Amino acid sequence: MKLYFHPISGHSHRARLFLSLIGAQHELINVDLMAGAQKRPEFLKLNPFGQVPVLDDGGVIVSDSNAILVYLARKFGKTDWLPDDAQGAAAVQRWLSVAAGELHRGPARARLKVLFKLPDDAAELIKNAHTVLKLIDGELQYRDWIASSRPTIADVALYSYIFSAPEGNVDLAAYTNINAWMRRIEALPGFVPFDVNKVGLAA
Repeated sequence: MKLYFHPISGHSHRARLFLSLIGAQHELINVDLMAGAQKRPEFLKLNPFGQVPVLDDGGVIVSDSNAILVYLARKFGKTDWLPDDAQGAAAVQRWLSVAAGELHRGPARARLKVLFKLPDDAAELIKNAHTVLKLIDGELQYRDWIASSRPTIADVALYSYIFSAPEGNVDLAAYTNINAWMRRIEALPGFVPFDVNKVGLAA
């Protein structure tokens, strides 16, 4: 099993983190985004969108970080990480959608603006980030994990871009519940940290 990734990509970290949490043997292949390796013909055969991560499971190709989380949970029968009952699966899917939507338009995009000098409106991105973070912090007031009484792939999907939010000048200090939740994730066996870039509030 091979994971094509890049260390600064939060989407890549999601997939790498889950592979490690479930103890799945895999080979990491670093795709040099700065050199445009993701746009070369050989990589585009794996993912025509030219994005990391991509999982190659013996010729079964899965792109999109959330799709990879679902694939791995199903392949290895990890019903603790992705419930197979309707209510539990829906609860996880709700937060996968947040990870792909509101979280991307807030903390993730704010970080990308700083890292790559994007033309986006920083104030708007930071506002978006705090809107979704307040919602998540409120949800975590009532439970330790976002979608269930135990960790699921929803927590994995949310973690990387919340942890790295300070790199986009998004201050996490006020979010007591989120900070406690991050420490719980970081204490899980098999946890692998997301590389910190010395930019934004993390500088």
